[in-house]
Amino acid sequence: MEELDLHHIFSLTLVLVMLAAGITAIAKKFKQPYPIALVIIGAIIGLSNIPFLEPLKGFITEGDVFNFAVITLFLPALLGEAALKLPFSRLFDNKRPILLLAFGGTFLSFVVIGFSSMWLLQLSIPAAFVFASVMSATDPVSVLSIFKNLGVHKRLSTVIEGESLFNDGLAVVLFNISAFSLLTYLNSGIEGVGLGLWEFIKVVALGLIIGGTAGYIASRLTKYFDDYPLEIIFSIILFYGSYLLAENVGASGVIAVVVAALTLGNYGSKIGMSPATKLNIRNFWDVVTLLVNSLVFLMVGLEITKIDVADRWGLIFTAILIVLVARSIAVYTSTLFTDDIPRTWKHVLNWGGLKGSLSIALVLSLPRDFDGREDILIFAFSTVLFSLICQGLTIKPVLNWLNVNQQETGYEDYEMLLADAYRNKRAIEEIGRVKENLRITDAVTNDLVTDYKQSLETIQQDIDTLFDKQPEMKEKQLNTLKRHSLYAQHEAVEQLAREDIISNDVAEKMNEQIIDQLTDLESEH
Repeated sequence: MEELDLHHIFSLTLVLVMLAAGITAIAKKFKQPYPIALVIIGAIIGLSNIPFLEPLKGFITEGDVFNFAVITLFLPALLGEAALKLPFSRLFDNKRPILLLAFGGTFLSFVVIGFSSMWLLQLSIPAAFVFASVMSATDPVSVLSIFKNLGVHKRLSTVIEGESLFNDGLAVVLFNISAFSLLTYLNSGIEGVGLGLWEFIKVVALGLIIGGTAGYIASRLTKYFDDYPLEIIFSIILFYGSYLLAENVGASGVIAVVVAALTLGNYGSKIGMSPATKLNIRNFWDVVTLLVNSLVFLMVGLEITKIDVADRWGLIFTAILIVLVARSIAVYTSTLFTDDIPRTWKHVLNWGGLKGSLSIALVLSLPRDFDGREDILIFAFSTVLFSLICQGLTIKPVLNWLNVNQQETGYEDYEMLLADAYRNKRAIEEIGRVKENLRITDAVTNDLVTDYKQSLETIQQDIDTLFDKQPEMKEKQLNTLKRHSLYAQHEAVEQLAREDIISNDVAEKMNEQIIDQLTDLESEH
């Protein structure tokens, strides 16, 4: 890569942000999954020869840059944001399926992919198990961003989030052992197995200790400050500090940041955060993760175009099949030991086991002289591309087909009634406008207006009946109405303060009460 100065790097980064933001905005406008759109557009840009984007492509697809951006810069923020918002009570209530999938399922998948890759892909022992480690865990960057907006049941969403947060830590540990120590342990026989097991326990335990300690300290600090910008800075330091500290002492940085964020989001928010701080921290990390996710998936699209798949289609198809079969074995076997996961949810967990940027970043971090590195790159990149595009695009239809989305029974009927009411209301407004402009008499318009008003009354009765049958739907609409009402109240108080009708102190006290109520509504939602 040509030598770049800081000004040039900043310019290229800004171009990348603009591209990512633009594609994300268009995808959201058309209600399409923006991660998939970003990967596809990134791949198209990578394959095209667009002169002014060539420096950007060269910069982003440099292995060290991609690896640093995903693993060091983006991953702590994405993991921290997800864990920060995950109530510990929901995690605890679903601890059995989460632990079975995150640890038992991931290790089972690792073993199946490893031995299958040795046999079917003709990879060496270290290469086979490196490939297994990067493919055995669901990638949190991919899973959390795509599932967040699909409206799945809260409990299913918790299991998916919990698995993707914790199995990633296990995958990174298995990757390091496979890449750098596996042969040594195997050559040492039983003693080597013991050493490998001890290394695994040490890395995980240290990650838990560092994350828990850092989260506790940060939580206690929040008691002494009621200043949300400062507390947002505390959260940034916590996520990146716990991650980097753990990595530097040979522990799992992923597990450290997840535990630290869980501690701050549950313990810290109770003992030291005001409602305003909770709401502002949540909003801050919402913005950060939207930006980071957009950049990650665009970079994945650009990076994937570097692979050369010539004459390897058979092996690539086999690699994808191995990963899919291993995921199925892992999900259906590990969930045999829990009876509170419906069969349809198991299908979603299986097909929703997406791979993504973390897998690519881990493979790119392999030394360039690692035996089998190019083969692993090709298999990993191809599997990630299949996962994001084929599985990612079909997740929503699968959810609908299995009828496991969170949308309430009768919600489509409600939307139809709402649309009919809106049509009738607009018709009455248009008649009034035309009547005024053309001086049409009441005798001409009354009958038509009466018909529309009667339709509106019938629609309202049907909505009331539907709400009686589905009280949770009525509660949801009530919460939406309360939220908009509170926004209007906040704006009214701000207006009074701007016009010096009330003092800033009074306005601040009133707004704290409003934010309190908004926070309660967000928690219920």
